Amino acid sequence: MLVSNTNFEIKNTTYKVVVPFYIYAALSFLAAILLLVTNTSDFTGHYFQPHILAITHAIALGWGTMIILGASHQLVPVLIEAKLYSNTLAYLSFLSLAIGIPLLVYGFYIFNMGWPAQIGGSLVVVSILSFLLNLVISLSKSKNENIHAIFVITATIWLLLTTLLGLAQVYNFTNLILPLDSLHYLSLHAHAGIIGWFLLLIMGVGSRLIPMFLISKYSNDKLLWWVFILINMALVIFTVLFIYPIFLALLFLPIIAIFLAITLFIFYCYSAYKHRIRKQVDEQIKLSLLSIFMLIIPMLLLTTVITFLVITEVEKISLILTYGFLIFFGWITAIILGMTFKTLPFIIWNKVYHHRSGQGKTPNPKDLFNNTILKFRGKYLNNYF
Repeated sequence: MLVSNTNFEIKNTTYKVVVPFYIYAALSFLAAILLLVTNTSDFTGHYFQPHILAITHAIALGWGTMIILGASHQLVPVLIEAKLYSNTLAYLSFLSLAIGIPLLVYGFYIFNMGWPAQIGGSLVVVSILSFLLNLVISLSKSKNENIHAIFVITATIWLLLTTLLGLAQVYNFTNLILPLDSLHYLSLHAHAGIIGWFLLLIMGVGSRLIPMFLISKYSNDKLLWWVFILINMALVIFTVLFIYPIFLALLFLPIIAIFLAITLFIFYCYSAYKHRIRKQVDEQIKLSLLSIFMLIIPMLLLTTVITFLVITEVEKISLILTYGFLIFFGWITAIILGMTFKTLPFIIWNKVYHHRSGQGKTPNPKDLFNNTILKFRGKYLNNYF
C-alpha cells in the first residue's frame, strides 16, 4: 500500500484531534476570501486599517496557522517517531484558537481594541502555549531527535513570541504597556510570524514531506542546518536592527540571509526531485514545489521596499500591500493546499479503510477527493501568479 511505502503511519494521533483543525481552516479561508471581496477598496489605502488587519489575521491565524497546527499534531509523531503526548492539550489548543480567532478578527474589523480583541488575543496565546507544551513533552519522551523536529519546535517558539507581541500591541491601544505606539511594532510582529513561524516551519516539515511523497531517498541534514541557521540569524539581526536602528542599509543583511536560505532549500527540493523513485509527480506536489519558487517574488518586492526606505526614507505602501498579499494568498496558500491534499486523504483513509487493509480491495487515498477540481485549482493559481 502507498501508506506503508511512504512511511506515513497514522496511528499515533486520533483523527478526532486533527480533522476539526482542517474543517475550521477551510471555513476560515472562505471567510477571509469573502472579507477580501467585500472590502477591496480598503487595499487602495494604508495597510494599517481595521478591515485589512481583520483579513490578514483571518488568513494568517484562521487559515494558515489553524491548518498547520492540525497537520502538525499528525506529522510531529511521524517526525519524532513517538506518540503525541496529550490529546487533551491538542483539544485545548483547537478550542482556544477556534474561539479566539473570531473575537480577535471582529475586534480588528470594528477596530474595538477592548474586550473582544483582548480576550481573543489571549486565547490565541493559550492555544500556542498548549501546542508548544505538547510538542516539547512529546519530543522529550522520544529517542529520535532530528533536524525536522527542531525546525518545528523553534518555529513554534517564534510563533509564541509573535502572538505575545501582538497581544501586547492590542493592549497597548487602551493601556500604554509598550514604549511606542502599536503601529511601530507592526513590522517586527509581521516578520516574526512570516519568517519565524511560516517559513521556518514549512521548510522544516516540507524537507521531510517532499522527499517522502516523491519517494526520494535524498537527505542532507548539513544543508538543512545551514537553512535553519540562516533563517534564525536573519530574524535575530532584523530584531536587533529594529530595536537599535543604527543604519537602515543594514536591513539588507537579513534579506541576504533569507535569500541564501531559500536558495539552499530550493536546491534541497530539486535534489529530492532529481533522486525520486516515483517518476510521475502528483498535482499536489507540483503545487507545493511551485509555491517554493513563488517565494522569490515577495522577497524581491521586500528588497525593493527596503531600497525605497533606505534611499527616500518613505514607505512604498502599494509594494508593501502587494508583498503581504503574495505571502498569504500566494506562497502560504499554495503550499498548504498542496500538502493538505496529500495528508488529509491519508487521515480519512486511515479512519475508514485501515482496518479493512488486506481483507479486500480498498480505494487509494488519492481517490478520496476530486482530482479534476484540484487540477483546475492548480492551473488557476499558476495562471494568476
